[in-house]
Amino acid sequence: MRYESQNIAKIYWYGALLIFAVQVVFGLIGGTIYVLPNLFPTDLLPFNVVRMIHTNALVVWLLLGFFGAAYFLIPEEAEREIHSPFLAYVQFAIFFFGALAAVAGYLFHIYADQARSYLEQPLWVKLGIIVAALIFLFNISMTVLQGRKTAITNVLLLGLWGVAIFFLFSLYNPANLSVDKMFWWYVVHLWVEGVWELVMASILAFIMLKMTGVDREVIEKWLYVIVATTLFTGVLGTGHHYYWIGAPGYWQWIGSVFSALEVVPFFGMVVFTFAMVWKGRRDHPNKAALLWSLGCSVLAFFGAGVWGFLHTLSSVNFYTHGTQVTAAHGHLAFYGAYVCVNLAIMSYAFPLLKNRAPYNQVLNMLSFWLITSGVVFMTVTLTFAGVLQTHLERVNGIPYMDVQDQLGFFYLLRLGAGAVTVVGVLLFIYSILVPREQEAIAPTSLTTAPAE
Repeated sequence: MRYESQNIAKIYWYGALLIFAVQVVFGLIGGTIYVLPNLFPTDLLPFNVVRMIHTNALVVWLLLGFFGAAYFLIPEEAEREIHSPFLAYVQFAIFFFGALAAVAGYLFHIYADQARSYLEQPLWVKLGIIVAALIFLFNISMTVLQGRKTAITNVLLLGLWGVAIFFLFSLYNPANLSVDKMFWWYVVHLWVEGVWELVMASILAFIMLKMTGVDREVIEKWLYVIVATTLFTGVLGTGHHYYWIGAPGYWQWIGSVFSALEVVPFFGMVVFTFAMVWKGRRDHPNKAALLWSLGCSVLAFFGAGVWGFLHTLSSVNFYTHGTQVTAAHGHLAFYGAYVCVNLAIMSYAFPLLKNRAPYNQVLNMLSFWLITSGVVFMTVTLTFAGVLQTHLERVNGIPYMDVQDQLGFFYLLRLGAGAVTVVGVLLFIYSILVPREQEAIAPTSLTTAPAE
């Protein structure tokens, strides 16, 4: 290790992986309830609570992963230690305790009175998250300001500041449902289709810089292009959520046009990662991290780009809105864009943090193919279910519950795909945290950043 404070990343990633396991297990429980609705006592474990834990745990562990990535890469980019390691650990304690308290509260039916999907946390938990975010932003901003400034740290800071600022809209909960939804999407959409993409792009750029040996100047030019297209399309692309909530009709044009263009930055990431690997022609020993990085760009392109485009035009969304097509897009988009980038940086960093050569490569790569196969099969299954649901329910006018009865086979397939995904996640956690004793100690060339 070059910087001692990079070890801070480990505790964040340990917490992230724990909550990742909780997230997928509750996803499997939710899928089971679709197929066997009476298996779990509904008074103890109702579906809405299971879904709440599944979606909220996703957001929490991804944020913990981003925090860990920032604490790992910023010292190398800024060429100095983190401003205050103590504050970093205080931030983790506040954030992780708040997350666990929220999950425990959901199990005992303690959550926001006016529940909003992904933002069901009680007010005191939201305030705790804000305090933790302020500590984090102060800590990393001071580190960057006192050290070297690079395009990677600039974009990462912009994305992380955006995450914190847009979360403040979660505190505003107007009585009017249309106004409420407009501000709710300021958090959810501008996170996942805006500032989170900046975080993703900066992490991918860092990995490409370290693993391919391509000149920093080339990588930074690509990064700025991706960031520009992300902000250009993502901000006004929020309009695709305003089609049917009572907003003015011009949002149908704005949302359709700019949402259709949101595929551009994701395609740019595919070209970027593969071009850097081809240009670098460097035989880096950490094959697993490279696989996760390339898989991230490809799966994000299909999940967020292609599957998003399938039903983002207002004329199509009129029929598909709220069907299983939406669920198909959501699963592959979150997995491809944000799950994969977190697992990529963990796969790259943990051997360095443990001062070992890349270990459990075969198991790690096997976990990639298991999780990817499970999520992709789940996505395809839900897409077919959504198309059938759209035709039966929205075109033929068959009642919702009658249509659900006809989708049982697809839900059974989805459950099987979820089981494969859970196995893959547990395998990844084992491969990344349990190096075998006979693994060789990492050579010096792996423990220091390459010359740039």
